[in-house]
Amino acid sequence: MAPDRLPSPAGGPPDRSVTDHLITYPMMVLIASITMIGLVACGNETAYEKVEPYELTATADGVNEVALTAKASERLKMDTAPVTVADGAGDLLTVPYAALIYDVNGATWVYQQIGPLSYKRVQVVVDNIEGDTVYLTEAPEVGTEVAIASVAELYGTDTGVGK
Repeated sequence: MAPDRLPSPAGGPPDRSVTDHLITYPMMVLIASITMIGLVACGNETAYEKVEPYELTATADGVNEVALTAKASERLKMDTAPVTVADGAGDLLTVPYAALIYDVNGATWVYQQIGPLSYKRVQVVVDNIEGDTVYLTEAPEVGTEVAIASVAELYGTDTGVGK
């Protein structure tokens, strides 16, 4: 029998070579080590604290205030525009059409900015709409900033739509 072969059991054909065992054994040890490391890692789950991207504050009038985190505001690409007086239209005020949202009953609203990252829904009365301009008979004061981006997202957060 060749010296590089292991004796075979019960006189049968020679078993695998010694070098086969030398290669196989380290591979088994390596695989077992990797498996153990993986199992240990699975048991060490890191606890993550969920951070809400907003905070709702109930108010006496029943309309929530929505305070966004800086990251949420950035992701939503929040933008505002001021309420203005309509040129040559009497006492009418204007906001961009993007600021307007309708609720499920057809009432019209805008989101007034009440702080750097905070908004509150305010009901408005629409006189007419021309292109991208909404003419209002009732609205927040002139100069008040209203959201003109991600208004639907504010509404969903405020009212729970989609939950």
